[in-house]
Amino acid sequence: MTRTRWAIMVAAGLLSYAWVPSSANADPVQGMALYGAPKYKPDFASFDYVNPNAPKGGEVRLSVLGGFDSLNGFILKGTPAASVGLLFDTLTIASSDEPFSRYGLLAETMELAKDRTSITFTLRADAKFHDGTPVTAQDVAFSYTVLREKGAPNYRSYFNDVTGVETADARTITFRFKDGNNQELPLIIGDFPVFSAAYYATRPFDQTSLDAPLGSGPYQVKSVDANRSIVYARNPNYWGKDLAPQRGRHNFDLLRFDYYRDDGVALEALMAGDITLRQEQSSSRWATAYDKPPVRQGLIQRTEIGDSSPRGMQGYVFNTRRAQFADPKVRAALAYAYDFEWTNKTLSDGQLIRTVSYFDNSELRARGLPSPEELALLAPFKGKVPEEVFSTEYLPPKTDGSGTLRENLRTALKRLREAGWTVKDTKLTDAKGQPMSFEILIDNQAFERSTLPFIKNLEQLGVTAKLRLLDVSQYQKRLETYDFDMVVGIFPQSSSPGNEQREFFGSVSADTPGGRNLPGIKDPAIDTLIEQVINAPTREALVTRVNVLDRLLRWGHYVIPQFHGRTTRYAHWDYYSRPGLETLQRESFDRWWWDAEKAAATQAKRGK
Repeated sequence: MTRTRWAIMVAAGLLSYAWVPSSANADPVQGMALYGAPKYKPDFASFDYVNPNAPKGGEVRLSVLGGFDSLNGFILKGTPAASVGLLFDTLTIASSDEPFSRYGLLAETMELAKDRTSITFTLRADAKFHDGTPVTAQDVAFSYTVLREKGAPNYRSYFNDVTGVETADARTITFRFKDGNNQELPLIIGDFPVFSAAYYATRPFDQTSLDAPLGSGPYQVKSVDANRSIVYARNPNYWGKDLAPQRGRHNFDLLRFDYYRDDGVALEALMAGDITLRQEQSSSRWATAYDKPPVRQGLIQRTEIGDSSPRGMQGYVFNTRRAQFADPKVRAALAYAYDFEWTNKTLSDGQLIRTVSYFDNSELRARGLPSPEELALLAPFKGKVPEEVFSTEYLPPKTDGSGTLRENLRTALKRLREAGWTVKDTKLTDAKGQPMSFEILIDNQAFERSTLPFIKNLEQLGVTAKLRLLDVSQYQKRLETYDFDMVVGIFPQSSSPGNEQREFFGSVSADTPGGRNLPGIKDPAIDTLIEQVINAPTREALVTRVNVLDRLLRWGHYVIPQFHGRTTRYAHWDYYSRPGLETLQRESFDRWWWDAEKAAATQAKRGK
């Protein structure tokens, strides 16, 4: 979907209540964790996975595909510039070496009611916006309200169970909830960006703008060239630079994002030194496109970083709002035309892993037959969900990798006939004689190599499929209005799924413009499981409930699963150093730093 916008939106978290005292409110705390005490104590100096003494300085130049026309990344209008979230601080901040914990950023302390129906934040006295004005509870209340009323739809979904907000004074704000069952809600509240109410008193929040907004975060906008580049400068007077959760992070003086229309051109810009760091998404390109002089000479390093985060789902997403994709039997049949094994062997040098689950690479993936606990959760849906959910683990169709799918295509045609489709004059037609034809939208040229063979296999079934590459802005608008047949979609997941599942798969978001329920899922059983996931009282219960949700989604055939990589891949000029510690979450370069010695040696080799 809209990858730039998704990168700005905040992932949901989960909150621990197991250690809350038996008073009306818990004692003020600086950190909260899922099902137990947080790892880091109140006096911690920095997160373990950063270098707290990392030097500040240097720059990073990165490439972005597409363009941008706005510095407001929190509304549907416009296409926001990359990483505009760096301009704003939040009440709390996540750690990357715990399943899900939150520590105070703008908030000095947090107090959770015993019955979990409210949480009170006390702001730090020294928290300031870039113009030197204090960040107040009134700013937090304004930000919550404006996001709920005028922000992107995901905020309304996240805030659905909030019943009120109260500001006792300039530093104290309380959020009240409709009940205490939504386990992650207090952390969702802690994650939203805080804006200056005074700044927006004379400016519309719900309009696109290229004016640099007033924030309180570690970076400020240095320069803007719409659709071409944006440069952020580290704020040396950033109020939170010495706080433990921020120490060792945000080390570069300058972050520059240059925009390209073609990813191949962006790769060449890396080789030329115009770009200095690139996260490589394509395993085939990683395997074959980096045999270039700067790499062979050691000027460009390739770094692969593992982690234990769920890989989420990437696949060909059916728009079930389209009549030809309404029948799950049809969707299941078309999956037999995708040849992952050949794609992996021929196009990606065997570097890919087939995505099976919406929560791969984690204990959240459903494996084997349902456990007794899972069956108990499934029992109320007997006769209302696919019978296979109770007796079989869904696994996508396989091939022998030879490129010949004769048996798979026979199976597909058999299932299509059972669904009422027949082949007439080499075209697959429905009962009314209408041929099956659809368009596959992509916004990244890298998907062409794996999609074109898929289209040829569909042709053997009598299906006419066409591939269409759109720029990011056009692609975003088509997705926001659900004006597509099929897209390559991504459903990222955290280690602690929760409210965001409503957005991905809930009926409430299926028809919301700009929502993230791309398939248009409207299933009461899935809705029920989502709420059970959100209200899970223990980690064990959460895992069991997510396993069941995973089974329902997989057997719904909403997506033809594609693949994921084993690592996060960075190619970068040898200017940088990093702590080198793997974490539970995917690593961001915000903990890297400019290594002056490496940079000098590399530039000397380049003759600069």
